[in-house]
Order: sequence, then structure tokens, then C-alpha cells
Amino acid sequence: MRGLHADTGYLLYRLGLRSGQLFNTFLHESGLRLRHYAVLRFLATSEGTLQRELSARLGYDPSAIVGLVDDLEKLGFAERRPSPDDRRSRIVVLTEEGRAFLRDTDEAGLRVTNDLLGPLDADERQTLHTLLLRIAEDGLS
Repeated sequence: MRGLHADTGYLLYRLGLRSGQLFNTFLHESGLRLRHYAVLRFLATSEGTLQRELSARLGYDPSAIVGLVDDLEKLGFAERRPSPDDRRSRIVVLTEEGRAFLRDTDEAGLRVTNDLLGPLDADERQTLHTLLLRIAEDGLS
């Protein structure tokens, strides 16, 4: 019988838990959690996104997205605006305060990643990133 650590899926699950714990610890002072951070990082790559697209792209339940965006609006990090394509729809846009928060957290985020990936050298980290990106992109199609 295989041991638990022979199961790659379990190891990915454990790594995800550890990553979430580290990121949530670094975000704790801001009052945000990793899910908020993911929304902000996604918004930083767009000019505005429909909430349903955020839900689909991030894999979060639509009702969770509503709460996350509400929290980010209260902090001034994001805002809802009418969609230029359909005035009945609202897009979520990163504010300048949100961009500043992300800039301020870049270094801390890199420290968390470095802590998480400490046992790997630079080439191994790049290989891991490339492989995870390939798996993640395949799961999004």
C-alpha cells in the first residue's frame, strides 16, 4: 500500500494549505485574507471585470465574490462601476488605493513565496512555477 506522501494530489493539497496559512498571516494586519488578495491581483491585470467573471476565473462561489468585493470597496481598494458595454451590469475596478496596497505588499508576498519554496533552488522554483502554470491553465479551459 502506498504511503500518504506518495500521493501527489495530497502533497499539492498540503502545499496549498501551507501557502494559504503563510499568506493569511502576512495579510492579517491589513484585515484581508488570501481570497481578497487574489481578487486584487486579478483586478490588477484588467481594466474592470464583471463579478461573474471574477467568480469563474478565480473559482470562487458567486456569493463569496459579492462579499469579497464589498469588503474591498469598504477599504477603498476596489469599486463597482457601470459596464461600458451594458449599463445594467457592473464591473469591478481596482482603485489607486488598491494598486498602492499591492505595491506595498509585493516584497512581503515575495518573502512568503521564498519561505514556502525555501528548499528549492532558483531553477527548481522556475520549473515548479512553469509546471503549476501549465496545470492551472489546463484546468481553466
